[in-house]
Amino acid sequence: MEKEAKPVQYFPLIRDMAEQDRPRERLIRIGAEALSTAELLAIILRTGGHGESVLRLAERLLVEFDNLPGLSRATITELTDARGLGEAKAAEIKAALEIGRRLVTSAPEERPRVASPDDAFNLLKSEMMFLDQEHLRLILLDTRNRVLRTPTIYIGSLNTSVVRVGELFRAAIRENAAAFIVAHNHPSGDPAPSPEDINVTRQIVQAGRLLDIDVLDHVIIGRGRFVSLKQRGLGFDR
Repeated sequence: MEKEAKPVQYFPLIRDMAEQDRPRERLIRIGAEALSTAELLAIILRTGGHGESVLRLAERLLVEFDNLPGLSRATITELTDARGLGEAKAAEIKAALEIGRRLVTSAPEERPRVASPDDAFNLLKSEMMFLDQEHLRLILLDTRNRVLRTPTIYIGSLNTSVVRVGELFRAAIRENAAAFIVAHNHPSGDPAPSPEDINVTRQIVQAGRLLDIDVLDHVIIGRGRFVSLKQRGLGFDR
């Protein structure tokens, strides 16, 4: 009995595409804002490899790294571990993302403002709702509550024996932040605060008073919902 032939995968190379459909030519003709994220990334990467077009490579990387935020957080080593990326392409990706980050920080009028727990949740929910580990992040703010950065400080279970409060404030001081909001996710999807969450919050708030950096809130992110410890008076004096 003859074996069934496996279907042939077909990924057309950029040179095989009609000129008007190539990402670079499309950018020149209709503008960068009209291109998909994969097309923009393909222009940065320039070439694919191993029988894979650069557009297919860009699409796969966005899936593997959970879109641009994941690519931005990835180290050079993590990027070069991905099939089709060497050090040169990994460096080009990191350079492009860093230019984007610097553009945001150099144009304060373009930065989002965080004036409520809802703003904090909306800023981070797409990146944090579906993580399978706890991530602790900061929303670093200037004197007008505009976002400076949202760095990840810890990955793993949140408890007072692991979280070094000084690490949070070191990040705030480095960015010259006037205030920050702590945010972490619950992979279970239930944002109800644990006693450990409240203890950590209390320590952070007390340290903020000593260092004269306002800790505005601690937001716990679940699946489609969140809890503000400030609103509930947990770890914060009313």
